[in-house]
Amino acid sequence: MEGRDEETKETTKPKAKAVIVGGSIAGLSCAHALILAGWDVVVVEKSSAPPTGSPTGAGLGLEPSARKLIEAWLGRAEQLQDATLPLAVDQNNATDSEKNVSWVITRDEEFDFRAAHWTNLHGLLREELPPTVMLYGHVFLSFSLSNDKTEVRVKTKVLKTNDTIEITGNLLVAADGCLSSIRQSFLPNLKLRYSGYCAWRGVLDFSGRENSEAILGIKRAYPDLGKCLYFDLGSGTHSVLYELLNRRLNWIWYINQPEPELKGNSLTMKVSSEMIQKMHREAEKVWLPELARIMKETKEPFINVIYDCDPLERVFWDNVVLVGDAAHPTTPHGLRSTNMSISDATVLGLCLKKWGVKNLQSALCEYQSLRLPVTSKQVLHSRRLGRIKQGLPVAGWEQFDPLTTNREEWQELQQKNMPFFNEVLLPENSSI
Repeated sequence: MEGRDEETKETTKPKAKAVIVGGSIAGLSCAHALILAGWDVVVVEKSSAPPTGSPTGAGLGLEPSARKLIEAWLGRAEQLQDATLPLAVDQNNATDSEKNVSWVITRDEEFDFRAAHWTNLHGLLREELPPTVMLYGHVFLSFSLSNDKTEVRVKTKVLKTNDTIEITGNLLVAADGCLSSIRQSFLPNLKLRYSGYCAWRGVLDFSGRENSEAILGIKRAYPDLGKCLYFDLGSGTHSVLYELLNRRLNWIWYINQPEPELKGNSLTMKVSSEMIQKMHREAEKVWLPELARIMKETKEPFINVIYDCDPLERVFWDNVVLVGDAAHPTTPHGLRSTNMSISDATVLGLCLKKWGVKNLQSALCEYQSLRLPVTSKQVLHSRRLGRIKQGLPVAGWEQFDPLTTNREEWQELQQKNMPFFNEVLLPENSSI
């Protein structure tokens, strides 16, 4: 009987618990990965409810390795396939605004990404989590470690009641984005680096307008929409265009400008109708008429101010670990942010499973050793790619102009040149 009692104690002992701050894609990915590793998790999210409908959001591209990781978390692998469109081709065009003509300078037909809307991917990840995992309407306030550093205590403010509560776990996962307050507690002097440009962004819903002049025109000018990631390169500027599920077009236009003054804790700027009208006028001067028209017909375009950060030397302290944009703020030019977040979550989960909570420091050391070399190179490559396309100074390059540069330089613009492209370094003896 004594042996059976011991066995019962062993099987009923509480699981290790992680408190994840941030309920975006990085936080939800960590929740899935840590649950698979045998941990209990709770996700603290300041928003009062999950995003619904089509809020201001944007498209993203998922590489094959990231899709494989997500499919392991979902109930049916087809769910992700059904919620995305193919981006089989990566194409760079040069645009001559004076002559109103555009031509192909690079085309990679083995790109094999898929396009998703942020809201759709977030919904897929959220709906497959146990309902008790998400704590909506909880604002992160602070954290502290127990004296023996085996526990972390997280204080949050409950928006509905205004109460302050404390959540205890063995690990704090900071998935609180580019402006991470948890990261700031360890690196108070760390500053984000302004890229030198901002991005106008928009998603045009053309449901019911498939035969309109604007949509027929854009499909003629960009005949592979629905399977191609288009980059248009002008002198000192570039734009991005691709199709999303449910008849939506996602576009981005990067514009060099002095760093704007941001208000609040967001990298998205409020825009006035006057700013939008000015953007429309400028688009007609720079881009093909068909693309300018899509920008003009998009409701509620917005501006992202583009920042990144020099690679960090470490991403964990005691029982606190950074993931996603909190660990490596990056520019968008290599389609890295979401893909890196998914890889972070997977590797963290596998390291925790391998080492167990009693060897938490070893697990976090291995996570750091696997992820930092990858993310550091990817952040710097994305930075370089963005500066080249914007005609900004880059070491070893003359100022890039797509109308005059040679074919060899064009090849460097392709997405497949990203370090560790479609590759995830896993802990030894681990598999997905």
